[in-house]
Amino acid sequence: MNYIGSKAQLLPFLRANIEAFAGGDLSSKVFCDLFAGSGCVGKSFATDVRSLISNDQEYYSYVLNRAMLQTGILEGVDEIIASLNALPPTQGIIYKNYCEGSGSGRNYFSDRNGQKIDAMRQGIEAYKENEELYFFLLASLLLSADKVANTASVYSAFLKHLKPLAQEELCFQALDYQPMSKLHQVFCEDANTLISKLEGDILYLDPPYNRRQYGANYHLLNTIARYDSFVPKGKTGVRSYESSPYCKTTTALQALEKLIYEAKFSYIFISYNDEGIISSSMIAQMMQKYGKYESIKMPHHRFKAYQNKLHKHYIYEYLHFLEKF
Repeated sequence: MNYIGSKAQLLPFLRANIEAFAGGDLSSKVFCDLFAGSGCVGKSFATDVRSLISNDQEYYSYVLNRAMLQTGILEGVDEIIASLNALPPTQGIIYKNYCEGSGSGRNYFSDRNGQKIDAMRQGIEAYKENEELYFFLLASLLLSADKVANTASVYSAFLKHLKPLAQEELCFQALDYQPMSKLHQVFCEDANTLISKLEGDILYLDPPYNRRQYGANYHLLNTIARYDSFVPKGKTGVRSYESSPYCKTTTALQALEKLIYEAKFSYIFISYNDEGIISSSMIAQMMQKYGKYESIKMPHHRFKAYQNKLHKHYIYEYLHFLEKF
């Protein structure tokens, strides 16, 4: 998934500095990824720490992280995936609201793929009593559908004509996962509400850094995951979503400081880049009030949409460290 703010390419940088600052052996540590997103950071630490806490307010993220962190050994998955792939296409929520052939005026998926998503999503409901399998199948569908979405990367808009990848037929593939035996926790809550209920050793924060609202940018993944009744709004068919205070210049720093103040964690790390709403100097000034502070930065590629991947642009990613008093 080409995810806004993904830290997949920065994992070596993050791991090296987190381990150096918090101690090389993390096997006795409780690690919390409070803005988990696609889950790549939490997943990378999951087998190295005593336990992991993952959270994100977006439901699609909850589904992905629950599947990656709370799935053990599954039996018969290949047969189930094959049976879901073989379901006849049906005209459900996705086709009727997000495919051009339905008359919706929206072109997020080809007509064929929209109907396949509907059929598979309805078919997954048969496994709801087995929560581990159910969320694994949901996560697998989200990632499979995302590969053939007719967007420039996010779902805030669709392309007028089907791009080559969107013309390919959706193939429902199982999530690539590592069976987990540890008791990891996964939440779907507002970070500033949840923080008062948590405690541990390492708190990793990767909050939204600009005005893009994740609830709007990935609304269609939430719709596939929830598959509920609602009235799509506007040209893009967005569903209702909670606005994040981290996406507003008037509230971002205040919200971040509230997290730092309330956090019952020994080590706090914040990922934030130099294009963010809050300047690095403001973050440094705030964090220094709560303990021993350091920071480091490295250049990396700016997030680019489908049409702009050939135009490289570098930004700096800052990692702010705090050993809290």
